Amino acid sequence: MPTAVISDIHGNAVALRAVLDDIASRGIERIICLGDIIGYGPDPLECVDLVREKCAWSLMGNHDFGVLYEPTNFNPGAEAAAYWTRDQFDNEPDDALRAERYDFLGRLRVRVVDPELGTGNGDAGVLCVHASPRRPINEYIFPDDATEAPEKMAAIFERVDRVALCGHTHVPGVFTDDPDFFPPRELGDPPRYKFNDDEKIVINVGSVGQPRDNDPRASYAILHDGAVEFVRLPYDIDATANKIKSIPELHDWLGDRLYDGR
Repeated sequence: MPTAVISDIHGNAVALRAVLDDIASRGIERIICLGDIIGYGPDPLECVDLVREKCAWSLMGNHDFGVLYEPTNFNPGAEAAAYWTRDQFDNEPDDALRAERYDFLGRLRVRVVDPELGTGNGDAGVLCVHASPRRPINEYIFPDDATEAPEKMAAIFERVDRVALCGHTHVPGVFTDDPDFFPPRELGDPPRYKFNDDEKIVINVGSVGQPRDNDPRASYAILHDGAVEFVRLPYDIDATANKIKSIPELHDWLGDRLYDGR
């Protein structure tokens, strides 16, 4: 059974609804989320409610953690967005709903081995983290690391049995333990990577709500039995950007960057 994998929604409900509609149109019934449901974007409550409703489970990302606890080591724009997001949760007038949302955030895990994700050779499951197998909440794995940081990549792959999923950088693609990195544009049409028995891979599924690979379309992935497929979708960027700019506590550049995918 295919599973849709979403990540880094960042309070962008317009992008999330577009992705959920596309997933439903493909007849895919199972969705998982790798974290950063909130932070940056203007619709944190709607995004949390949609993930609670639609996803089998979700992980905790660094922005989810920052809103729930403290936005440590955030830049000024991200920190301001985290405090504003927390205010949206706190200002919910329905006591029960407010408690349910906070309970949901508090129960998010940082690491899951999902036995329902098929790798094609009977493995126990796929390792799922927000950031990296080594530091699940906040370590970035950049495409250039494949060639410029071999020791870092070796340490990361030591923690991968065969296949791992992550987000965090908002840049989709497949890392192999050669080491190498394959962006979706190099994987054909549709962009799909077939797992090989003699390699380990880490798959970054990209970002639903704030892509950073110079492609502004929402990104997610579909994990099939023995392969991963990347999907890009246009959405109404104006709607999200204009809403960001209407909120004084959110920096305008959080809306501007959406047009460029950066």
